[in-house]
Amino acid sequence: MTFTTERRKSNTFYVILIAGAAALGGFLFGFDTAVINGAVAALSKTFNANSVLTGLAVSLALLGSAIGAFYAGKIADRYGRVKAMLVASVLFTISGIGSGIAFTIWDFIFWRLLGGLAVGAASVIAPAYIAECSPSNLRGRLGSLQQLAIVVGIFISLLCDYFIAVTAGSAEAPFLFGIAAWRWMFWTEIPPAVLYGMAALMIPESPRYLVAQGREPEAANVLSKILGGNVMAKIAEIRQTVMRERQPKFSDLLSRSGGLLPIVWVGIGISLLQQFVGINVIFYYSSVLWRAVGFSEKDSLTITVITGGVNILTTLIAIAFVDKFGRKPLLILGSIGMTLTLGTMASMFSRASVDAAGNPSLTGNAGIFALIAANLYVFCFGFSWGPVTWVLLGEMFNNQIRAAALSVAAAMQWIANFLVSTTFPPILQYFGLGAAYGIYTIAAAISLFFVLFFIRETKGIELEDM
Repeated sequence: MTFTTERRKSNTFYVILIAGAAALGGFLFGFDTAVINGAVAALSKTFNANSVLTGLAVSLALLGSAIGAFYAGKIADRYGRVKAMLVASVLFTISGIGSGIAFTIWDFIFWRLLGGLAVGAASVIAPAYIAECSPSNLRGRLGSLQQLAIVVGIFISLLCDYFIAVTAGSAEAPFLFGIAAWRWMFWTEIPPAVLYGMAALMIPESPRYLVAQGREPEAANVLSKILGGNVMAKIAEIRQTVMRERQPKFSDLLSRSGGLLPIVWVGIGISLLQQFVGINVIFYYSSVLWRAVGFSEKDSLTITVITGGVNILTTLIAIAFVDKFGRKPLLILGSIGMTLTLGTMASMFSRASVDAAGNPSLTGNAGIFALIAANLYVFCFGFSWGPVTWVLLGEMFNNQIRAAALSVAAAMQWIANFLVSTTFPPILQYFGLGAAYGIYTIAAAISLFFVLFFIRETKGIELEDM
């Protein structure tokens, strides 16, 4: 009995290690997308870019992410999950170097697009790999590691931005060796990008991919470390649900009538709604946003770091309860909370006075209430739609279509992210913050009904039974 318990603990520790290594892709996903937060204003001044070009510099990387996500599944099915991680690691490294040495806004956008490809690939590969290497009783918590890694990546990147900008005096000021501080912000991505590649070289390939390739002895070796017990029975079970005679194709996602399978539409729906509630407006534009309502650059960066910390804490809550309470209850609670907090912000900003420059001005306690509402909104997103979306996308599709379906859903998520990030500056300029938060409030309300009518609980179900 003692030996069995020790073996189970050993298996669990091993699974946590390899899931954590794969989740480094999520860390870089969060780091890469948020690191630009502290550099937006400096980029605009350095390259003399107008609001349209500045918006594109922030958001065009997201189109790269959509492309990376779309093709990552095909690459992962053909060459394996681990090799796809290595490609993403190389792209992250090159993007970090290039973004920091950019000479014009256009080559900066190119380097960011390259990083976007890596982000998109990581957004598909990590949840698929973690789901395929996790026991069903741990899959929700281990799947949540992806979101935890994302929010930690966001937090660390914002922390780096903060310390670099504060030490230099501003993002535009010279930092080490007389090089502008904002350039160093992007170079801080290089060490974790290299570490991601090193970690990928040390973890085993997904057992479900190995079975699909007919490499069953290798799959048995991995499963013995993950599950223990009768691994051959598990291999036989996996064999029945994967297609060994050919590579999975996107045509597998189509129903007999020619349209996408209903489960794929559900995956697309949950991906779109995760973005349409406007969460990335907080993480991409928050330092500019808080400066617009009267906070200094230092205070704005401080608030942004605090928000990143709140996001980490709430993701830990999700990890603690996603396998206990289930996916659907957390999504419902999150939708209700986001609707209320976004509605509060929409109401407050719609009544805010506007200064001569067109910026909203919150007087008295209104700024504090807006700050509290914004962080409560991040709290509600952080324990629900943030991590649970990735858990569901990693597990809701069957073995036969998982990588392809996840690619489509993740690609749509990045396109939605691009739309939200690109439309926010003009909505802010022409209609105001109240209108922007009003739109996100409507999306949050729709998300509640979407969960009630279309999401099925997947807690405790084996991947082979999906």
